[in-house]
Amino acid sequence: MPIPIIIKGFQEGVDSIPLAWSALHIAPWVLILAALKYYFGGARNTSERLMHSKVVMVTVRFFPPLISTNTNSFPQGGTSGIGANVVQELASRGAQVILLTRQPPSDLFLVEYIDDLRRTTGSNLIYAEQVDLTSLHSIRTFATKWIDNAPPRRLDAVILCGGIALPSHARTQTPDGIDEEWQVNYLANFHLLSILSPALRVQPAHRDVRVIFTTCSSYIGAKFELDTVKRGVASKKNVAQTKNIYAMSKFALMAFAQSFQRHLTAYQRPDGLPNCTRVIVVDPGASRTPGMRRWLTGGSLWGLLLYLLTWPIWWLFLKSPQQGAQSILYAAMEEKYGRGQGGWMIKECREVDFARRDIQDEDVGKRLWEFSEKQIEEAEKEGAVKRALEKKEKEAEKEKKTRKEASSGKTQSAGSRRNRKNKT
Repeated sequence: MPIPIIIKGFQEGVDSIPLAWSALHIAPWVLILAALKYYFGGARNTSERLMHSKVVMVTVRFFPPLISTNTNSFPQGGTSGIGANVVQELASRGAQVILLTRQPPSDLFLVEYIDDLRRTTGSNLIYAEQVDLTSLHSIRTFATKWIDNAPPRRLDAVILCGGIALPSHARTQTPDGIDEEWQVNYLANFHLLSILSPALRVQPAHRDVRVIFTTCSSYIGAKFELDTVKRGVASKKNVAQTKNIYAMSKFALMAFAQSFQRHLTAYQRPDGLPNCTRVIVVDPGASRTPGMRRWLTGGSLWGLLLYLLTWPIWWLFLKSPQQGAQSILYAAMEEKYGRGQGGWMIKECREVDFARRDIQDEDVGKRLWEFSEKQIEEAEKEGAVKRALEKKEKEAEKEKKTRKEASSGKTQSAGSRRNRKNKT
């Protein structure tokens, strides 16, 4: 069809084709929009790696339906966003994927999601484990259970995709008394990897093990002020400090990534062979994820309405979750990152330099590590006391209930032997 129209245009002139001039006027704008969309879509992963039998652990955020029978259900897992696409791509290549989500594996929506994943990817090696990033106790429970296994369990990759971006007016604290954004984006990852470190170090030297951190460009403007994220100082924060927490959490995550690589490299293996675990930091770029949507809308209905009205702009300039996942997949599958010293940063499927030199500063990393360990120790001690008191209260309640039932069972019934004797 197009060829005869073009021939007719050459033979009889453009005027002989209906709406030809209108199409010629519109075509440049369409081409410009297509070029912009292609540019902002970012690079595509072209690397492939054999993923069969590889065990990949992914922290993701789970977004259940708005209407849920579970009133305690809170977003933290991978049914949408970048994490979901990473999981789907890895599972379709034969990897055994372990999802770390806030919901228990018995959650109906999570069960349905995993069943869908298994059906679409053709892989039954997809599982879920409950790891609540807002609870240090939940993280410790899972991680200690993992490393206590004998013989050590296989682990080929840990991909840290779980994160939140809260509006400045919606600041909340976790049950551990820590700013939620700081804990979910940074401290939970620090806690998880600190405990899983022996499981990574014990992997065979020939195995290619990767730990992938996800970050964003906001770390460039972060102010390294640890006093603002101390436990119990939420009420003293001003607007500027609350806005800095997200950027600082990403900066801290990247600084910890470098410290963790040094920690792994310094370990002396019993077999004398070099370290086989490499740390990679990935900036996937701005994407149209549920977390981004919540941040753009400010968590309000008016903000959501404005977002819907301006959606064509976001569609043009923001990546889709699938496009955002490309750099993470590149980091997980590019062959050259299976050797070397580690500690690289990847953006748009290529290696880039850090925009800040203090990311690799050992003094900054040491200060951050010590602060994080102390913060976790304080929170876990307080949490242990709370759990002990709650357990004691439950036991007292249970004992009281048992005594009440026992005493009510001893009351005389109308047909009891003693009652009949008294009547005579």
